[in-house]
Amino acid sequence: MSAAMLQVIGDPVLHSKSPLLHTAMLARLGLELPYTPRVVPKGGLPDYLAWAKAHGVMGFNATMPHKEDLVPLMDELGADAARVGAVNTVCVRGGKLIGHNTDGAGCLAALEAAGLWPRQRVVVLGAGGAAKAVALALAAGGARQVWVCNRTLSKADALAQADPSQVLTAADFSPDTLARLCARAELLVNCTNLGMAGCGQFDSLDFLDALPPEAGVFDLIYHPEETALLSRARQLGLAVHNGLTMLVYQAVLALEYFLDRPLDRRAMARAALEALEA
Repeated sequence: MSAAMLQVIGDPVLHSKSPLLHTAMLARLGLELPYTPRVVPKGGLPDYLAWAKAHGVMGFNATMPHKEDLVPLMDELGADAARVGAVNTVCVRGGKLIGHNTDGAGCLAALEAAGLWPRQRVVVLGAGGAAKAVALALAAGGARQVWVCNRTLSKADALAQADPSQVLTAADFSPDTLARLCARAELLVNCTNLGMAGCGQFDSLDFLDALPPEAGVFDLIYHPEETALLSRARQLGLAVHNGLTMLVYQAVLALEYFLDRPLDRRAMARAALEALEA
């Protein structure tokens, strides 16, 4: 068996920032544990999992297209992974595969670090995989009302139905609906790809005008560093943050699972951010 290692798998994956983040955190901890990317194409998980067990992989992160496909291949699922129906962190212990999902908890940790959590009433834009993890984490984390706004209302409704606490409510993406809900919200979280480099833009950002002055705006996108959504929100005097800290805290939480012990999350986040900014 090879020496212990950590990996991130996906296709594509060579662009992933996970090796940079984890290497920086492991160095801060004084641990010599390699963390490398490995391209695993769609359908290649069974072969990879067998290889990982045989070659000393003690854990790995997963990105597209594997998050949902990993679920039925796990021996155990953590609560977050079971709730979301997706795995982005896998620990290999005693030959067993234990799947976790750090998306939602990473978002809450980032919001807390930004001073935007806890909040009672939240508008979530989007109903895809990221939105599901975030919205369910907000509900489980203490929000009293979370409106999930999506162009396809049926997807928002399906997400709301997945929430046992009944905190989530489905809504459409019309300008009138967004403005009406923003007027009642303390936090807006964009989980769509609108504003991302190479993707489309919002038809209008006028709904931001309805947010109360003490509200915050969090965009999961971090490339570009400031989206049009955040720029407009900043002009309105609202507290704004991009998704870079969520990316970092997802990695911090994953490393806690890999090492099977709690870490100084703020210190680890600082190490990871310093590596990104270097």
